[in-house]
Amino acid sequence: MTERETMEYDVIVVGAGPAGLSFAIRLKQLKPDMTVCVIEKASTIGAQILSGAVIEPQPLDALLPGWRDNPPPICVPATEDEFWLLSKTGGRKLPVPGTLNNHGNFIVSLGAMCAWLAPQAEALGVDVFPGFAAADTIYNEDGSVAGVRIGDMGVAKDGSHKPGYTQGIDIKAKVTVLAEGARGSLTKQLVKRFKLDQDSDPQGYSIGIKELWQVPAGRATPGKIFHSFGWPADNHTYGGAFLYHLDKDRIALGYVSGLDYKDPGYQPWEAFQQWKNHPKIKSLLEGGTILSAGARAIVTGGYQSLPKVEMPGALLIGDTAGLLNVPKIKGTHQAIRSGMLAAEHLAANDLKPAGFDAKLRGSEVMAELKKVRNIKPGFKKGLWFGLFNSAWETVTGGKSPWTLKNKPDWNSLHKLGQYEEPKRDYVQRELAPRDRLAGVYFAATEHDENQPVHLHVADTSVCVTKCAEEYGNPCTRFCPANVYEIVQDTAPDGSSSKRLQINAANCVHCKTCDIKDPYEIINWVPPEGGSGPNYQNL
Repeated sequence: MTERETMEYDVIVVGAGPAGLSFAIRLKQLKPDMTVCVIEKASTIGAQILSGAVIEPQPLDALLPGWRDNPPPICVPATEDEFWLLSKTGGRKLPVPGTLNNHGNFIVSLGAMCAWLAPQAEALGVDVFPGFAAADTIYNEDGSVAGVRIGDMGVAKDGSHKPGYTQGIDIKAKVTVLAEGARGSLTKQLVKRFKLDQDSDPQGYSIGIKELWQVPAGRATPGKIFHSFGWPADNHTYGGAFLYHLDKDRIALGYVSGLDYKDPGYQPWEAFQQWKNHPKIKSLLEGGTILSAGARAIVTGGYQSLPKVEMPGALLIGDTAGLLNVPKIKGTHQAIRSGMLAAEHLAANDLKPAGFDAKLRGSEVMAELKKVRNIKPGFKKGLWFGLFNSAWETVTGGKSPWTLKNKPDWNSLHKLGQYEEPKRDYVQRELAPRDRLAGVYFAATEHDENQPVHLHVADTSVCVTKCAEEYGNPCTRFCPANVYEIVQDTAPDGSSSKRLQINAANCVHCKTCDIKDPYEIINWVPPEGGSGPNYQNL
């Protein structure tokens, strides 16, 4: 074996999202001489960032005081909020909850915002490398984290080396900062290795599916923000939608489904498409064209699911730590805040992670999560209890003497026949895209077909036996990109058998399969660097 090439930095950041880039900028502001490197698995910065997104600007004001003079490409001041409970054909406009009052906030494309932040980090001397996927963590002799190993490039599906093969390099650093977003693949390994979650509840997630539309002139009202709940979700499924009016006759819209759903027949992508065909939404989109689409897991466990965020040689920030505020449906301000806090901690403590966990827990980041800790778990008892509980928690400012528990999403699914299938009450859909494959087209996802499959299923025989019988293969329904298919093979003698087919090239890196699979046998690992979706302004 040839010796791996090694690069050395003071700090390496995994992930060029809002947390990772804010961290790098803040550290360089405080310690200009430190060497900082940010690696990102996407082909370009922002290409795999997907979020609503309405942001609270205060953390950005603190990080880059003059940013409003040179704002990101999509940055529309919020003007009005609407909150609706939908029925199949109509709905009721409700008072806007305080958590969803967006006065003073901005609607942005988070992908475009990260592409705008990266050059500002580079101007301070940060090395930003897109197209580099961290495949593994490397360790020092004492067991502490020493850095990351970049995945090899040019490996064929069968494991052989293609003509352009390049061995992945090791990037070593005094401290590794993980900013991988929800369900980070390295974070998952480290949480296990260092038992970071032994004192916290299991993490919880939702899947957010989003589209960007160009609508006929005059239909969008820039700055208007619309949220809804109710139809098409039944009262036992946590689901809600957002619709944000942008500039240039564009509308960003999406649907969020809690991955703690029990209904084995539920399809998050279909729920989103149904919602788009509601009269209130359809009238805005008809005659328009879809520009881009995608999906991403959202981390929703909150306060009681926060793992320990430090370990020897590394720390966790942003969504990879689980800092999203669910009732606000906002995580960007928390991501930026945690990135800055981590930079300030490392700058003051000679790059030692020790003490960061206590610092984060004692900060406003955690105070904000503590206040709303009981709101999302309350919905496990159904919609109406959830709403009543939300009102109570809001009125008391989260001062209830109890903390509701979170359970893992993978074991919430009921078996076929054990769950009374709800009346879906769905409509005939008319708006694009017609199916999930057409949706994948708008995600512009690209994977070299001849590379190892990055979705590892520990035992595919389970899929056609136990899983088919018990759950009816939910992976074929919860994946928004049609990655998982059960196909029938016919042998020359006429006998037929079923098998799981993994269409890995469709994958939009949302991580839902890694979270929701009821047997926990699917492991999402990064494909070759630069592979995956290439989102435009999501």
